[in-house]
Amino acid sequence: MHLSGRPARVFAVAVAVAAAVLPSTASAAPTSFYDPPTPLPPGSDGDIIRHEPTEFFLDPARTLRAPADAQRIMYRSTDTHGRPMAVTGTVLTPRTPWRGTGERPIVGYAVGTQGVGDDCAPSKALAAGNEYEGPFISGLLARGYGVVVTDYEGLGTPGVHTYVNRVSEGHAVLDSIRAAQRLDAAGLPDHGPVAITGYSQGGGASASAAELQRSYAPELDLKGAYAGAPPADLTATARALDGTYGAGLVGFALAGMNAAYPDLDIPRVLNDRGKRLLDEISDECVTDIPKYAFMRSADLTRDGRPLEDYLAEEPFHSRIAEQTIGLRAPHAPVLVAHSRFDDLVPFDQGRRMAESWCQEGATVQFSAYPSPTHVATALAAFPEAYGFLQNRFADQAPPDNCGKF
Repeated sequence: MHLSGRPARVFAVAVAVAAAVLPSTASAAPTSFYDPPTPLPPGSDGDIIRHEPTEFFLDPARTLRAPADAQRIMYRSTDTHGRPMAVTGTVLTPRTPWRGTGERPIVGYAVGTQGVGDDCAPSKALAAGNEYEGPFISGLLARGYGVVVTDYEGLGTPGVHTYVNRVSEGHAVLDSIRAAQRLDAAGLPDHGPVAITGYSQGGGASASAAELQRSYAPELDLKGAYAGAPPADLTATARALDGTYGAGLVGFALAGMNAAYPDLDIPRVLNDRGKRLLDEISDECVTDIPKYAFMRSADLTRDGRPLEDYLAEEPFHSRIAEQTIGLRAPHAPVLVAHSRFDDLVPFDQGRRMAESWCQEGATVQFSAYPSPTHVATALAAFPEAYGFLQNRFADQAPPDNCGKF
């Protein structure tokens, strides 16, 4: 992925909408770090398949190094269908000493929208100095936290990224933390406090991981999760994006659903233009989104209906319903931040997710921001997210405003 200049980075944050994953197509003889072995070696979720030193730069000129040692990893995880898969990512060990009590914490960082093609992997962007969330990640390192950044399924590894797939991205985040704990080369604790953070697609991935943690990774000492502007309701998100400047994100979701659920046979409802778009966008990154601005999904279907209409019908309705976040109570405290004026991920779905968690007995702090856009809130909410994580690792009483928003 090639981000150049502040406008591209800002737009990338703006269009970071929501999550992730798809079965990889492994090659028998790996030709690069990102080619999984076939078959995958036996093991458990979170086991390291391979690793190598890498770098984390904060600028495309590669002159500003982040304050950390970096290892690129490939680890085992489980996809949305319960099948083993290989996922790549980056483990970052800060050079800043940990001055808190107990073991150095590890934060699982779930990135926002990167794209769906292999070149869009966060591990590649971090090494190239092109990751638009690099400053936020660096801020965690400066506080002494170990950080692991998953590439999600299908970013880097063969296959199309299954964008905003609830289960696969939640598994990828949780297993990245397990992998960081098991990577001897990183020098991070093999147990101890952990947390999860993410915004937009990353907010959905963080929220999903928080919901799944108790059943999928109960051994993790999860202190809390921050979920910013989570796309918890994909139908509402698709409706909001269709025909807007972020319409290309609907294309990402279309490609991701097609990859995760080939049984849906999505191409059969598309016209020739829609099929060309599906093929083209499956290799693209978030910086390619502007060329799809104001695209209408009704112009892509054979019968001229918008994709929103299909999402209300079977077999699509059931698959989309599986992506809903908010139906399972997280065991750890959660902070949810969302702007009332979010122009990409509608505010009401974040609030409904938080309300549902409250009704299920979760500890939730919901912060409604007055920021004018999706982008502005990503920036505005990070100080609160940093404070939330700091207090969780200090074992302070978590905030909870259930029933008051």
